[in-house]
Amino acid sequence: MESELLLHSGGCHCRRVRWEVEAPTSVVAWKCNCSDCSMRGNIHFIVPSERFKLLGNSDQYLTTYTFGTHTAKHTFCKVCGITSFYKPRSNPDGIAVTYRCVDPGTLAHVEIKQFDGQNWESSYDSSGVSSCSKMDTEKVKVGSS
Repeated sequence: MESELLLHSGGCHCRRVRWEVEAPTSVVAWKCNCSDCSMRGNIHFIVPSERFKLLGNSDQYLTTYTFGTHTAKHTFCKVCGITSFYKPRSNPDGIAVTYRCVDPGTLAHVEIKQFDGQNWESSYDSSGVSSCSKMDTEKVKVGSS
């Protein structure tokens, strides 16, 4: 059972990139060991794109890096270099929010799950991560029979 959605605010270190995201106060975040995430130390939770809003003129401070399949769009601030959110390969219809970039005070609990990005296909199939970007009415219950 998911908790009620709350509006969280966040962004990058220099605060030129700011956003809002609707998510529960308790989230499941993914720690991935792919070449990019492991170098950045990124741990993120995923929401449907409809629940994420970039604020003000933040888009003018963003740049994007892609590699491999070019499905993931790793956005980061041109000024401070922080990846506060991006479009993940696992959920190109969603947004991966770096949980440490959420402003303090609204996330009550973060459960961290491992995603084996070095063995992407098998981890994708077994983790249930693909359901994270679906709206509640579309979500598949992970781990239920």
